[in-house]
Amino acid sequence: LSIMGDASMGPNVSPPDSTAQQDSLFSMTDVFLISLITGLLTYWLFFRKKKEEVPDLPKVQTVAAPVRDSSFIEKMKKTGRNIVVFYGSQTGTAEEFANRLSKDAHRYGLRGMAADPEEYDLSDLSRLSEIDKSLAVFCMATYGEGDPTDNAQDFYDWLQEADADLSGLRFAVFGLGNKTYEHFNAMGKYVDKRLEELGAQRIFELGLGDDDGNLEEDFITWREQFWPAVCEHFGVEATGEESSIRQYELVVHTDVNMNKVYTGEMGRLKSYENQKPPFDAKNPFLAQVTENRKLNKGGERHLMHLELDISNSKIRYESGDHVAVYPANDSSLVNRIGEILGTNLDTIMSLNNLDEESNKKHPFPCPTSYRTALTYYLDITNPPRTNVLYELAQYATDPSEQEHLRKMASSAPEGKALYLSWVVEARRNILAILQDMPSLCPPIDHLCELLPRLQARYYSIASSSKVHPNSIHICAVTVEYETKTGRVNKGVATNWLKGKVPTDNGSSSLVPMYVRKSQFRLPFKPSTPIIMIGPGTGIAPFMGFIQERAWLKQQGKEVGETVLYYGCRREHEDYLYREELGRFQQDGVLTQLHVAFSRDQAEKVYVQHLLKKNKENIWKLVHEGNAHIYVCGDARNMARDVQNTFYEIVAEFGNMSQPQAVDYVKKLMTKGRYSLDVWS
Repeated sequence: LSIMGDASMGPNVSPPDSTAQQDSLFSMTDVFLISLITGLLTYWLFFRKKKEEVPDLPKVQTVAAPVRDSSFIEKMKKTGRNIVVFYGSQTGTAEEFANRLSKDAHRYGLRGMAADPEEYDLSDLSRLSEIDKSLAVFCMATYGEGDPTDNAQDFYDWLQEADADLSGLRFAVFGLGNKTYEHFNAMGKYVDKRLEELGAQRIFELGLGDDDGNLEEDFITWREQFWPAVCEHFGVEATGEESSIRQYELVVHTDVNMNKVYTGEMGRLKSYENQKPPFDAKNPFLAQVTENRKLNKGGERHLMHLELDISNSKIRYESGDHVAVYPANDSSLVNRIGEILGTNLDTIMSLNNLDEESNKKHPFPCPTSYRTALTYYLDITNPPRTNVLYELAQYATDPSEQEHLRKMASSAPEGKALYLSWVVEARRNILAILQDMPSLCPPIDHLCELLPRLQARYYSIASSSKVHPNSIHICAVTVEYETKTGRVNKGVATNWLKGKVPTDNGSSSLVPMYVRKSQFRLPFKPSTPIIMIGPGTGIAPFMGFIQERAWLKQQGKEVGETVLYYGCRREHEDYLYREELGRFQQDGVLTQLHVAFSRDQAEKVYVQHLLKKNKENIWKLVHEGNAHIYVCGDARNMARDVQNTFYEIVAEFGNMSQPQAVDYVKKLMTKGRYSLDVWS
């Protein structure tokens, strides 16, 4: 600020021969200027800060430690690589696929490396042709509503602004998406199209993986045609060497200082003991659970409301943001894996990357114990991907079991069908596979190398920071179902959260968490009407929205129509937040409340039926009132049905054809007046 002050004081130094009149004029102008600047600065500091402060927090660390130590080109030259596989990954799958592709290269006498675009300067792509037989592959996931993943945001920004000449670059793209979402594989499609526009040469067609179907199969199918295309392009052929080579070596620590051993932390050793902000994915905050109550009065499900205390964390959030929590696996599953493999789970070990040049020294924080790795770091509940089965096959002593595993990992149609039925549809996790194949007994360290990382789980925040600045609320339903094999599978995070009881201070009530910003925001003007559609736990962000509108009303602001369409199974069973919603309605904050009880009558009634019933009112709010529409919850059916209902309403009352109505709704989306927060 002082620099600003000094600069603005400049005109005060008037030349000696100036008259007194000029002088006073100057100082008047000066006083005016200084006031103006001070006013602007105050405005900037206090009003801008609210918006800007939080998104900037996670970046603080990257400023402190410059991650981009080297150019990926230099690294590739130094280590003799010719294929670089970049991944845009939010939940680890794209990173996994990138690792598999970079490992494959070995079979063709090529050398690959997987790379996080966040760690390198991608403008170096124009120099890749300096390396012989070079190729860049991109495994790009799409996140949210057609957005890049967090680690690919800078790359995406660069691509949009770049006017680079990439004419020497050869590339291929595999996209990871989900067909239930509006913008299926938007990121993969964009990268593929944009690289070509910048002059790069596509050597194999864009792959579009669909997680709503069988993403693993989509990847295998693409990959088995991708490599022959690479061979043809470079004039190389398979060396016949299989790629079942270990990536990490096991080191067992016999006399280790326990203070140097990871016990579940995500980044810095002992970060859970001495917590330091800013808190983010690599440095989560340990929040105390202050409330955990069951929301439903009956039925076989368990719906719950949790409150996390974020006092003294400096964490800020807005209504509509997501809270990410790092769960832990069920200890009984971990123990059973240990028993089958005949291992002492408390052995302290490290898995060290055999490629010393790799940025990834360990698959998860090391040194640690097998118990910690299987509890906090590894995903042991999702059905394993085919590469895991392929690598484990060698440890099955019964030839028929070995054959069964190899077959499922093959790209032959019957192999794919077997994998789909025996693993995916039967929802067999690694423990179930070990139980159902008695001769399979892999070394535990190899299993730990192969399993994917346990990921954070995201929940829409069910509170407003205006009302609860030191608390974040979660509304969730525990996942539990019986599989075709008669086993009961339980959702990792929801069952772990269910067991979090508010106590005086034990670890049984601590939840590692951080906040992720979202685009799901209340309108800038409180007087703008809002239509919220959120059946089931989709009501979560709307509890925050309604709390915030009530607060705005208390502040004397003019608050527009606040309309909620909510749905549940039965009125007396799982009507969530009934009392709170009733109070908001009494206070005149919630101006309309429409609830669909799907199973309380012979024919099913869902939120979209209620929207149709009130179609005139909906059209009036949207067309005349400039209302903002928000949809939260299930992407597969609900979000699609609701969107189709809006098409119908717009077509009918706006006298439009179907294509015009679709266009009208899509325009609302681009203007930020139709927002989605959905999951499948």
